[in-house]
Amino acid sequence: MKVLVTGGAGFIGSHIVDALLDGGAEVRVLDSLDPATHGNAAPAVNAGAELLVGNLTDPTTAAAAVVGVDAVCHQAAKVGLGINFGDASEYVTNNDLGTATLLEALWRRGFRGRLVLASSMVVYGEGVGRCASHGVVTAGPRLPADLEAGRFEVRCPVSGCRHFLQWETVDETTPPRPRNVYAATKLHQEHLCDVWGRESDATVVALRYHNVYGPRMPRDTPYAGVAAIFRSALAAGRAPEVFEDGGQTRDFIHVRDVALANVLALTGEAVPPGVYNIASGSPRTVLGMARTLAACLDAPGLEPEVTGSWRAGDVRHVVASPARAADLLGFTASVSFEDGMAEFAAARMRTPVG
Repeated sequence: MKVLVTGGAGFIGSHIVDALLDGGAEVRVLDSLDPATHGNAAPAVNAGAELLVGNLTDPTTAAAAVVGVDAVCHQAAKVGLGINFGDASEYVTNNDLGTATLLEALWRRGFRGRLVLASSMVVYGEGVGRCASHGVVTAGPRLPADLEAGRFEVRCPVSGCRHFLQWETVDETTPPRPRNVYAATKLHQEHLCDVWGRESDATVVALRYHNVYGPRMPRDTPYAGVAAIFRSALAAGRAPEVFEDGGQTRDFIHVRDVALANVLALTGEAVPPGVYNIASGSPRTVLGMARTLAACLDAPGLEPEVTGSWRAGDVRHVVASPARAADLLGFTASVSFEDGMAEFAAARMRTPVG
């Protein structure tokens, strides 16, 4: 089996490449090796993989990348919050146009194999919550007036109701409601791949990653996740700054577990097409994660600083049910939060150029 991994030199992609090679697959990596993403360290590409350097938005590059492959693992994307439209065209170009170019190249080749797409929990927006008066409802956007006043929880969207919601888990049937540019492009990628799969009679699996962390995570870049930002601050002797009141709830999942989920989606027999939450099933607050990381780094004097600040486009609670992935992919996260954070605290991180 020969697998194309787009973005295979990146944080998550490189771990997927390692796992595929360990399982006996042949792997071709397509990556632009953009220094803003990968830093000034050597590319994280396993020597056992074939490396093709280029941008997926180039049709010639995409056509060359898909020759002779049996499956595709599409990880390449511009990530980050994308909180306004100042960089919307860059997100759409890298994520949506790049995906469309890849799918066109596969269609022209007559590809009928399996494509696994890296999607994200951000497509759910604020997810769902339980109102004391109206039961479980799809959460709407938070009001700036509430955020400015330090009222960070999500209100019931029913007209005239002022109750705050208690978060509930989202599953794959929860209606997507993206709240920022990046989220909108990830949902569009899902739609493009779904249409292509039905037209080409290929199998498409979209994995909605939750908050991925672990070795090789980039630091001090627009692509750094909250765990990397906190770790970088602690390593520099600074208290990590926690937005809002730190009560935001997330599901932190180790990158090796995410790599395993991709391998199962690529190689499992009779994998049903569709979307899957890739989560640990053990939610934590952002403040709790910061305190755990501080303890792992032996920085007891650097208590996280809760700032009360907020960012447009951030969501309050997104916690997923991992049941579908367990039932249909055979995937269950195995790295505990405590063990994963301890390893992450000790791991080398990738530093940006400049």
